[in-house]
Amino acid sequence: MISSVTPATKPSLLRQLGVVSATALVISNMIGVGIFTTTGFLAGDLGRPSLVLWIWVIGAACALFGAFCYSELGINLPSSGGEYVYLTRAYGPTWGFMSGWASFFAGFSGPIAGTALAFADYLGHFCAACADEKPRIIAGSGDWTLQLGKQQIFACAVILLFSIVNLLGVRRSARVQNFLTGAKIAVLLVFIVLAFTVGSGSWHNLSLDAVRTSPHPVYEQFAISLFFIYLSFSGWNAATYVAEELKQPARTLPIALACGTTLVAVLYIILNVVFMYAAPLESLKGEVAVGALAASRLFGANVGGLFAALMAMSLMATVNAEVTIGPRVSYAMAKNGAFLASAAKVHPKWRTPYVAIIAQCVCAMLMTMTPFPQLVTYIGFTLSLFAAISVASLFYFRRQPGWHKTRMVSFCWPLIPILFLIPEAWIVVWGVQLKPMISLAAAVTMITGALVYHFRLRSRPPERVGIETY
Repeated sequence: MISSVTPATKPSLLRQLGVVSATALVISNMIGVGIFTTTGFLAGDLGRPSLVLWIWVIGAACALFGAFCYSELGINLPSSGGEYVYLTRAYGPTWGFMSGWASFFAGFSGPIAGTALAFADYLGHFCAACADEKPRIIAGSGDWTLQLGKQQIFACAVILLFSIVNLLGVRRSARVQNFLTGAKIAVLLVFIVLAFTVGSGSWHNLSLDAVRTSPHPVYEQFAISLFFIYLSFSGWNAATYVAEELKQPARTLPIALACGTTLVAVLYIILNVVFMYAAPLESLKGEVAVGALAASRLFGANVGGLFAALMAMSLMATVNAEVTIGPRVSYAMAKNGAFLASAAKVHPKWRTPYVAIIAQCVCAMLMTMTPFPQLVTYIGFTLSLFAAISVASLFYFRRQPGWHKTRMVSFCWPLIPILFLIPEAWIVVWGVQLKPMISLAAAVTMITGALVYHFRLRSRPPERVGIETY
């Protein structure tokens, strides 16, 4: 039964986040597990330094084009929830619910788990006692197992810590986020400067190929490897998920998305040059904590261990940002009658969606037991699919009266969305062919979401997700 409490008596989210906090949120969501782990996988998949750099450039371009498109969507639909809001208005509540359902697992809980696992791995390079022995398999076999060890314990601890911080209020969380983001950028900039000034690297490394470990031709593997790049750049749409908490969203949102995405893209490409300057691609192959390895090669084991600790702290910023954003999707869905009603509850004192935060915390902690490569591929496949569908919704929305068209997307329309959609379609097609089990897992996620909506939530009368302008 729907409560008769009037909207005026319900605690709601407050517009407290300005340009700096929103940009920090984007940066911290993007700079995380991908850049600190992906190059080691790319080394074996692609085998050539030039291809490793090119795949990051293509990923950067896609992220920037996506940020432009999401800016227009976010300005016109400034409710918290991101893709859920856009797809509900464009394709109907079933698609909106599926996107939010997938975001809960692949968009936030999965990346939180992956980032926390990377944090634990980097921590092990600094503290020998924290280094993980081979985790014990508690269920499954082969690639599809559930694992438990020190890495999972430390990962769960950091997830729990930042979930508690976020429960206590978005302003407190934003202050923590701004500090950690500043520290993260400072660490990476110092690392880059010292690498090229006092580090013992070699430019000759950038001309040395590695022996490929992938059985697929390069053009096919390139598409699959883009899943890792997509995870690395995921977060360029972060500010859209807290649109209801942005001051002056029409101004704040485009600036935060464009500036955050551009800064991170430049930083990613430079960092990859540093990694390959520090060690030949063959030495990086298969390495998860690639930043720690590069630091050790550049500065020696002791200084490398210090940088590993600082990079672990940088990953803490990403966990905090993702823990902040994820529950807002569940909140937006529940507020519109398309998710469990308890997810819409806002704490009367802290003004945070506390039930959604707790649920995400539990799910992310459970997902830390999933093998890292499978987790990354599942996340990349699922997110790329829904991002493509969201950007495609612009072709519908731009025909609606009252829709505010931004200059950047209008430039050579429809060039920007098409440039985003072509690579997305490419990786989805090859993903289905070369990673059928991962594709099946993503399909099961979508189908389950559709079934939950139709058999449990369809009868609820949702509030209208309208087009608002500011």
